[in-house]
Amino acid sequence: MIYAIAMALALLLATTGLHFEGLRLTYRGVLGLGGSNRRKVVLAMLCVFFVHLAEIALYAAAYWFADQVIDIGGFAGPHVSAPGASFYFFFSAQTYTTLGLGDVYPTGPLRLLASIEPINGLLLLGWSASLTYYLMQRFWEQDRRGL
Repeated sequence: MIYAIAMALALLLATTGLHFEGLRLTYRGVLGLGGSNRRKVVLAMLCVFFVHLAEIALYAAAYWFADQVIDIGGFAGPHVSAPGASFYFFFSAQTYTTLGLGDVYPTGPLRLLASIEPINGLLLLGWSASLTYYLMQRFWEQDRRGL
């Protein structure tokens, strides 16, 4: 269980740091661009989407590591047979977004990691939503004023 706790804390720190830097770079990059404000918002959304994909990939790598390398748990369900990279990524995406279809579920201490990821995902998704709202509000105000 100590490995699962350590991995959960490390992933919380890593994804929060990655998200902060990703949003910071997105914000600075979008503000420095020329062109239409509509294009800036779409570009910001794409950048934020890829930041989330990177965070999901970090969790997927952690699931693989915990399952295959240090063996602190596994996965059960009707669709589990020799899991590969796409399996871990799919499970992580389901968990991160709180979709959780339930066709695959973790066993052992991996349950802790799978319980922490949706909380982390919700917080990071909310953070992204606040940046998106801020940018849209700022750009719409500029468009309204004709800037």
